[in-house]
Amino acid sequence: MDAQLLRSTFAVVERRAEHAVTFFYSHLFWHNPGVRELFPEDMAPQRDRLFAALTHVVTRLEDPGLAGYLGQLGRDHRRFLATPALYSAVGTSLLAAFAHTAGAAWTVEAEKAWTEAYGRVADLMKAGAQESAAAGQPAWWDADVVRHERYGDDLTLLTVRPRQPYPYLPGQYASVSSLHVPRVWRTYSLANAPRPDGTVDLHVSRVADGLMSTALTSRLRVGETLRLSSPGGALTARTPPGKPRTFIAAGTGWAPVRALLEEAAADEPELEGRLFLVARAKEYLYGRADAERLSALIPGLHVTCITAAPCRPRDQATERLVQALRSSLNWPAHDVYLAGPPAFLTEVAEELEDLGTDPARVFHDRLPAVGRFAERPRSRAEWLIEPPPLHWHDPAARAPQEP
Repeated sequence: MDAQLLRSTFAVVERRAEHAVTFFYSHLFWHNPGVRELFPEDMAPQRDRLFAALTHVVTRLEDPGLAGYLGQLGRDHRRFLATPALYSAVGTSLLAAFAHTAGAAWTVEAEKAWTEAYGRVADLMKAGAQESAAAGQPAWWDADVVRHERYGDDLTLLTVRPRQPYPYLPGQYASVSSLHVPRVWRTYSLANAPRPDGTVDLHVSRVADGLMSTALTSRLRVGETLRLSSPGGALTARTPPGKPRTFIAAGTGWAPVRALLEEAAADEPELEGRLFLVARAKEYLYGRADAERLSALIPGLHVTCITAAPCRPRDQATERLVQALRSSLNWPAHDVYLAGPPAFLTEVAEELEDLGTDPARVFHDRLPAVGRFAERPRSRAEWLIEPPPLHWHDPAARAPQEP
């Protein structure tokens, strides 16, 4: 693939991103009327996710991990009942949208490069889907809700029991769908190591105006059914036995860290490590009891709980964490497992590097971040003098829960 040509064309399209994705979906639904029913009623988040995925691919054209990302994306798209015909239709509409938006930048060479690039992307995604199907994995797993506990208005702890064996690794996540919000999927970390009874915990933080988190918090009941996608994510244990490690979790980032620690308690209870558990206020420190339980099972695990002081801004919790990290020693010897909101991850990862931690040993999921379209430079001169960063991708972001 001609990476330079692909990126230069995409930079032009990016300036009119909202127009491009609107044209894309209009073209797709107009020429393929039956496809519309595969998508949720509210298309705004879907438009953001499309450009997030495109940006992720374009910024990583030479990354050897791109094939794995696309394979996982293909496995994920089985839940949308994606067929070869749909892949073809999407490619046609995507090229039409780019041609419409790129203007004079859409040359014969650019069209050829994007045609070849999309063909490669589609082949890798379909290969991932075919591999999943050949392994006997369903397009999704139906799971019965067996526990629904609310902590205040903002947090719900769910336990579900998949009706078929659900293989996953501690630290991974799954996309979740509910009949309360048809055709909408949102990503949540799996909050426990695999259990003999097959049940899985999910920690749901309600987001204002978040369709899925509101439905799971306020409308879902024990006995109802959720759908789980195939598991994904890279926040899995990789530290050799006997090596020290640090776990840092903020908010519902506690979910994957809890799963990792449960795995360690069973497989390596003698490990030496540190856990920093962070919440914006004391009442949101819902993981404290579990952390204490796990520290009893792992005597070498030192637990530090951090919150903002009463009546102080929630950002103070991060400031207090940074102070605690600076007071800790021997960072170059530690692997670090990090989970929490994207901005938190970025700030903490930078601090860890300053403390001497090898960035390659700071583990967190790398996924496209989703956000509304930002204001772009309006003139060619502005673009030339100060080209903006790619707004739709935060390289430090883990799987977002909403919106």
